[in-house]
Amino acid sequence: MGADAARRALARLLVPAGVGKEAFPLLIARALRGFADGYVAILLPAYLLALGLNQLDVGYLSTATLTGSALATVVVGAIGHRWPGRRLLLSAALLMAITGLSFASISSFWPLLVVAFIGTLNPSSGDASVFLPLEHARLAGAARGDARTALFARYSLVGSLSAAVGALAAGVPSWLNAWLGLPLIDGLRAMFVLYGLIGGSVWLLYRALPTASIRANKPAAPLGPSRGIVLKLAMLFSVDAFAGGLVVNSLLTLWLFERFGLSPGQAGTFFFCAGLLSAGSQLAAPAVARKIGLLNTMVFTHAPANVCLIFAAVAPNVEVALTLLFVRSALSQMDVPTRTAYVMAVVTPPERAAASSFTAVPRSLASAVSPTLGGALLASGLLSAPLIACGALKIAYDLGLLISFRRLKVPLN
Repeated sequence: MGADAARRALARLLVPAGVGKEAFPLLIARALRGFADGYVAILLPAYLLALGLNQLDVGYLSTATLTGSALATVVVGAIGHRWPGRRLLLSAALLMAITGLSFASISSFWPLLVVAFIGTLNPSSGDASVFLPLEHARLAGAARGDARTALFARYSLVGSLSAAVGALAAGVPSWLNAWLGLPLIDGLRAMFVLYGLIGGSVWLLYRALPTASIRANKPAAPLGPSRGIVLKLAMLFSVDAFAGGLVVNSLLTLWLFERFGLSPGQAGTFFFCAGLLSAGSQLAAPAVARKIGLLNTMVFTHAPANVCLIFAAVAPNVEVALTLLFVRSALSQMDVPTRTAYVMAVVTPPERAAASSFTAVPRSLASAVSPTLGGALLASGLLSAPLIACGALKIAYDLGLLISFRRLKVPLN
């Protein structure tokens, strides 16, 4: 099979029927970024500890990455409509390449903090970068109705699957150390070089995008008629994001290190399996949403997942804790594609890029604050506190979302 035939076969597999062709390079770019984020979230704490930094420093770096992403997303939401989305995506990919190469060559805390703030590293389980609103707006213009929900499910699916494989790749530095004698710190640096090279590959994919969205009938615009809905959603999403920031993957990895003594390779295997479960749940999300609606899918799968997280925090042994975390993974991410489809459906088409940015900004800002708090709790020996607080706050978010929007009708535009 030739390269073109393989590409067409992959496109048929990934892109749902009734969706524009521009979705394919965006899905492949999401897969590459997910792979890189998957191993970086696990190796980041290991790398920082190998450099002589401590648990609180891991929290500071995680906060810096999320804060920088939030501010970049603010800019995209406020003035990003003045520039072509393709140009902004290309700039973000270039920044990703620079971030990886810079992290690989720096060993001091303060320069690392600056790079983390400016760059694109993602210490969380989901996509929390400036790429998100830009890609969402392009994808929303490539489909409508149920096809849009299916497309966002595929988008989340490829992100979760590739992040799972990336988590498994977190064991590569240890493997290089054991079999080739390469010092662990050099193996860790090599993975950040790979992160930069992936950024270059994403840049090439974005170059294949058309200048304007295929189905865009009107130019992008700032928030207008949908402002009230977007602001209410943004406030609720910020509660969810603050809670999630307490146990971003880097801190959950640190919790597994400290509580049960897992190695980076073992943690990578756990996140690989958890990622597969998350991917499966996201693939099922469109079918569930067609039966019970987008909002109900978001709430009634998310709340039980957070009950599992609370019980995992106080589990008596590693087997029980990992089982509960696996159940959580099988449920907690089903709301991701439905949440995105919901936001894109309740706003007018020209407002989609701004709506995606302004719902992502509070999420990013809120999640940027909490990793430092989570790191401080772990450093003080309160190992269960971040997980319990995360679960409780997320359940409160679920209830608030259901009460606030249960009567809002979702259009199919």
